[in-house]
Amino acid sequence: MYPVYSSQTKDNGCLGFINSYDFDRSQLTWTTDGANAGTVFLREGKHNCTNVCGTLLPKSEINSLHYMKYSLEYIAIYHKRADTNGYKIMNNEMAEIKLTLPPLIQQQAIANFLDQKVSEIDHILKKTRESIEEYKKYKQSLITEAVTKGLNPDVEMKDSGIEWIGEIPRHWEVKPCKYVANLNTGKTPPTTISRYFNGDITWYKPGDFNADFRLNDSQDKLTTEAINDRAVELNPENTVYFVGVGATVGKIGYSKNKAFCNQQVTALVAKQINSEFLLYLMQSANVYIQNNALYTTLPIINNGYLGSIKFSIPPLIEQIDIVKYINCKLDEINSLISQKETLLSDLETYKKSLIYECVTGKREVD
Repeated sequence: MYPVYSSQTKDNGCLGFINSYDFDRSQLTWTTDGANAGTVFLREGKHNCTNVCGTLLPKSEINSLHYMKYSLEYIAIYHKRADTNGYKIMNNEMAEIKLTLPPLIQQQAIANFLDQKVSEIDHILKKTRESIEEYKKYKQSLITEAVTKGLNPDVEMKDSGIEWIGEIPRHWEVKPCKYVANLNTGKTPPTTISRYFNGDITWYKPGDFNADFRLNDSQDKLTTEAINDRAVELNPENTVYFVGVGATVGKIGYSKNKAFCNQQVTALVAKQINSEFLLYLMQSANVYIQNNALYTTLPIINNGYLGSIKFSIPPLIEQIDIVKYINCKLDEINSLISQKETLLSDLETYKKSLIYECVTGKREVD
């Protein structure tokens, strides 16, 4: 089986494998279309490329393919142009890129030097990314443990009757989501009515949810008139928001401000429960909710299903203690993740700078 390389950068750009090949040689490929346009790879042996990959071979043996890979890796991304698919850099545009080409022996020395240094940097990058993922998994397990087992390891337990939760403290209750929160679906005002927009009321949509259970500050603001005309109640402060439709289904966010949402988002307004505890309950149940939802042609988690999800509920004073504990722990973990993300950024910048200095002759390599 032979690899098929595509526009992606994950797994070295390998899309999959087939039992035939188009190329049996060393060559450079670059991504012609999409967000990764201009990304350059060195391919060797028998392989295939999709139609969003360009191929490059030196015209003579006086140039090192290995060196050219590093030289183009640095400069090609600056030559991509904006396009409907994100970015694009086609054959004629790649052909116009100018490279610095020292004598072959120097090209080989630079390539060998960069092989060693870039390999060292990439190893650190890989370990740092793995560490960040482990911290994120730990965050999730910490939240789930706290909201399903509590903080007292010696408390008497009982069977919750909920498969994904298991045992819970004996004095806790089990209640469906609809009994601890009002589930409100938003609406979209007619976009043809300009007076509904450019107001000062936040309007959340699926694109405003990020991967870490946070809401970005929505760029779309509605007017009071839009909400009044659409007869929709403004969601109060400290509301949990859940994406119920589309590609980002299952994403969760929390807003401390009064806000509105569109029809793809459900607002969970806490009642007789701490709102942040509700947020952490939703986070702990997120995988279960998505794995057990009934999907149609589009990923949809409707309010009926969401309202039926059962949670383990401690007394209010215990909810508050659990929230304080989780917030404190998350602050510590997020600080560590932030430090590692800064390291990633610094290392990526250093790698690019190192390649630039070497392929432009600003750094001597023996």
